[in-house]
Amino acid sequence: MCGIVGAVANRDVLPILIDGLQRLEYRGYDSAGVAVLKGDGHVARLRTVGKVARLREALDESPTAGLLGIAHTRWATHGVPSERNAHPHISRDGIAIVHNGIIENHEELRADLVARGYEFSSETDTEVIAHRVHYHSGSYPDLFGAVLATVRELHGAYALAVLSERDPDTIVLARAGCPVVIGLGDGENFVASDVAALLPVTRRFLFLEEGDVAAIHRRSVDVVDAAGRAVERPVRESELSADAVEKGEYAHYMLKEIHEQPRAVAQTLEERVAGGKLLEAAFGPAAMDVLRRTQAVQIVACGTSWHAGSVARYFIEQICRLPCWIDIASEFRYRNPVVPPDTLFVTISQSGETADTLAALRLAKQAGYLSTLAICNVPESSLVRESELVMLTRAGPEIGVASTKAFTTQLAALDMLVIALGKHHGIDREREHNLVGRLIEIPRLIEETLALDPVVRRLAEKFVDKHHALFLGRGALAPIAMEGALKLKEISYIHAEAYAAGELKHGPLALVDADMPVITVAPNNDLLEKLKSNLQEVRARGGELYVFADPGSGITPSDGVHVITMPKHVSYFQAPAVYAVPLQLLAYHVATMRGTDVDQPRNLAKSVTVE
Repeated sequence: MCGIVGAVANRDVLPILIDGLQRLEYRGYDSAGVAVLKGDGHVARLRTVGKVARLREALDESPTAGLLGIAHTRWATHGVPSERNAHPHISRDGIAIVHNGIIENHEELRADLVARGYEFSSETDTEVIAHRVHYHSGSYPDLFGAVLATVRELHGAYALAVLSERDPDTIVLARAGCPVVIGLGDGENFVASDVAALLPVTRRFLFLEEGDVAAIHRRSVDVVDAAGRAVERPVRESELSADAVEKGEYAHYMLKEIHEQPRAVAQTLEERVAGGKLLEAAFGPAAMDVLRRTQAVQIVACGTSWHAGSVARYFIEQICRLPCWIDIASEFRYRNPVVPPDTLFVTISQSGETADTLAALRLAKQAGYLSTLAICNVPESSLVRESELVMLTRAGPEIGVASTKAFTTQLAALDMLVIALGKHHGIDREREHNLVGRLIEIPRLIEETLALDPVVRRLAEKFVDKHHALFLGRGALAPIAMEGALKLKEISYIHAEAYAAGELKHGPLALVDADMPVITVAPNNDLLEKLKSNLQEVRARGGELYVFADPGSGITPSDGVHVITMPKHVSYFQAPAVYAVPLQLLAYHVATMRGTDVDQPRNLAKSVTVE
């Protein structure tokens, strides 16, 4: 969601701050701002509504510079998008703050501050924190103590970066429920909410843990934990390069990331399957014992990750013959589920910082689950650090808000989980060898599917003036239909729904007419004939069909039936990842033709770090 960048150095930090904000644009935001401590010892602040480019233009018109500064991109929660609600917020004595998250007791704190004579210029919960830090600064000799006292009063989620004119060589940070990373330089140090923001200036990072408060200076970093004890957090070197988040030859990040999927899936499988076998140690040193003991699986995720988990549920039950439940994380938190003995708790998240999924994991650790497994793309994330078993998806940075390669790599990781569980629950050596063989063919099949791009682009022309669309699938492809509908609505703003095709006659058929395109995924599997019957129901009501079909399906083009022929010999185990790709391309081309913001669709954020 929101993005934070900060720096303390012996050079002008403003270019670092603005470049860092632009590298965080993928997270979604509606305003941006910066505050630097100038050479005269006073804070200069500038805020704008809209893109970081507008902030850069405003700085060109009113130049400033400083050796210490903080910057922010805001996604509105408290208060409408406006300059007065944009960060940084400032209190007396030049205390400036940027904040990600939500403070749940801000009204109570605001009332107390108003009674003490503080005036507010915004509707935000963040300004409450700024004034609270100033209030406590009267009782502490430095900014660190004032921030430490303040965070002890806060209820909710936050990542904070604070500077003060009275402490001109320090930025103080705090973390509870939102990620904060410190970048280490030579005689300079940095802070951000995401490693990607700092890759041009450092590759060495340390990650604050839950409840940490830290002070960064030019040559040192001090950290205390939630109990106030001085601690050292390990330094990690990032393997990402600065150009890993560049678009290159592609018009949009989303298109680049769609075309990166063969390589991304191959990287997910690399060193984890060999000689027709799955290497269980890829899930962690305790994996073999946990998988052997597992008698049921509970999956929790949000959005696109929930669709991936829904596919996995089919395979876990069909192949491993284990009961499996899939919950949306925001609902799981309040469901008070009954936990059967020896149930493995699986979380799925691209960022590893999704607030609802993290909260579900923390509840699960108290609820008697056998073990916890995170499937995630970010090795330094909270989800990974707090889970007992981990499968990293290795998708690389995904900048487009609408997830593509993160989704297909999640499917690949979950396929490996299915095989790993199956080895202890009924599949023999020959079946394992067959499934692994199918798995390693997926990158090639995705590559073949990407060759359909020109065909899908022509197809997209038929959707440009549509207002609604219906997606259908059956079995493990029903969640892929849901994912296709989500992609179309996310970036083209066309209302789209998805159903298991057998549900048509239970309601959705009432929507079908000549103006409602019906998109269907039709691999050649055991449910194909039943799917064909469902498609006949659509045609009988005048619906226009667009079918992504296996060449052996027997589905042929006719009046009102448009068939896009998929690669041949795609098995049921491979089909979800392969058939997701043309639906991504369809959404992308429809969105570009409608002129929407593909990479940063309205009202959405890449990483949902608040409830």
